[in-house]
Amino acid sequence: MKNTFLIFGIFALVLLVQKAPGQVPSEQPSRPPSRSIQITSEQGHVIKEFLLKDPTIKKEAGSASLSPGDASPQGIELRPFPSDVISKVPQIKSHVFFVRGEQIFIVDPKDNKIADVID
Repeated sequence: MKNTFLIFGIFALVLLVQKAPGQVPSEQPSRPPSRSIQITSEQGHVIKEFLLKDPTIKKEAGSASLSPGDASPQGIELRPFPSDVISKVPQIKSHVFFVRGEQIFIVDPKDNKIADVID
């Protein structure tokens, strides 16, 4: 009798653990965008204030959503950061950027991928 309950319990456990046929495996939780540069919110504010007020900085067109780790879009003019900005945020010295709307995209020129986005 004890063996019957034990076998029944194991059978029930196996049924509960086993996935039903045709069941779609659950998706992995999305990872946060991978930033390859660390910009503080204060530094982002300095960069944004300086670049968005500069009338010589061209704003690129486009509406596709871009995140850190994405490739920089084709046909975008990538510009080096002005020396005034580099003096305040030295870690962007080796990076380039483009502006789209009110966002500044920092791009690593080694792999042409977006390192960070300043909103």
